[in-house]
Amino acid sequence: MGLISHKADAPTEVDLAVVSVSSTRALEEDKAGHWIAKTARKEGHRVVYHQVIKDDAYLIRATVTDLVANSGARIILVTGGTGLSDADVTIEAVKPLLEKELTAFGILFAQLSFDQIDSAAILSRATAGRIGRVLVFCMPGSLNACKLACKELIFPEIGHMIRHIDLG
Repeated sequence: MGLISHKADAPTEVDLAVVSVSSTRALEEDKAGHWIAKTARKEGHRVVYHQVIKDDAYLIRATVTDLVANSGARIILVTGGTGLSDADVTIEAVKPLLEKELTAFGILFAQLSFDQIDSAAILSRATAGRIGRVLVFCMPGSLNACKLACKELIFPEIGHMIRHIDLG
C-alpha cells in the first residue's frame, strides 16, 4: 500500500490526550495545552484527557503509562519539560518507555524551529515514538512551539500514523 491509499483509509477521528508539564502553571493558565485541545477538536478528534502535571520524572512516567493503559487515547501530546534545566525531565521520563522512536520528528521539528528562532533551535529535545498502540509526542511548552509541531507535523499525519499501527 502506498501513501495515498494509507491516507485514504486512515481514521479521521482519533482519541487523544494532552499532558502539560509545568511546575508553575495551573490548568487555567495552560495556553499551549488549551490550544492543542481546541485545535484537535476542530480537526475532528476527541480529547479524552487534558491536565497539567508537575515536572517530576516519576509523575510524568506514571501519567503516560496510565494514559496508555487506561484512557483509550491513541495519541498523547506532552508539552513542556523538554528544556535544558535540571527541572526539565520529560524526555528522560518518556524516552525509556518508547518501543519505537519516531526519530524524524525531532529532526524535522528542529529544522522548522530554525526557520522561526534561528540557532536557538539547537536547544530542541522534542521527541516522539510508540508505546504499545499509542503514539507519544514530547514538545516544548511554548505556545509557538506547540503550534509549529501540531500544525506542521502531528495533526496532518495523525490518521496516517494510526493506520500504520493498526496494520500491525
